[in-house]
Amino acid sequence: QVQLVESGGGLVQPGGSLRLSCSVSGTIMGMFPMAWYRQAPGNQRELVAAITSVGGTVYAESEKGRFTISRDDVKRMVYLQMDSLKPEDTAVYYCNRYPPWPEQNYWGRGTQVTVSS
Repeated sequence: QVQLVESGGGLVQPGGSLRLSCSVSGTIMGMFPMAWYRQAPGNQRELVAAITSVGGTVYAESEKGRFTISRDDVKRMVYLQMDSLKPEDTAVYYCNRYPPWPEQNYWGRGTQVTVSS
């Protein structure tokens, strides 16, 4: 069974930076595009950024130029470097395949990012 464990979130002031990490186990991660998603209170989960198995990337429009997704298939890790953070980036951040695996229990607990002064 796939296990996804996110970490690296926290409280940061506007304009600050965070680096999120996701550990992937139970599958050959290198076979799949991977992505970061986020869910703010009262909102649906949305795509933040995705990376293909060969390193191609795509970002949500509001994250272009501020966030950078990367992957290390040897370590089975996916990363999200977030710079110039804004209060509207406040959410729980999750990693998953792109598109997500259909199994709902594959979603991890996520990591909370709070941007506030």
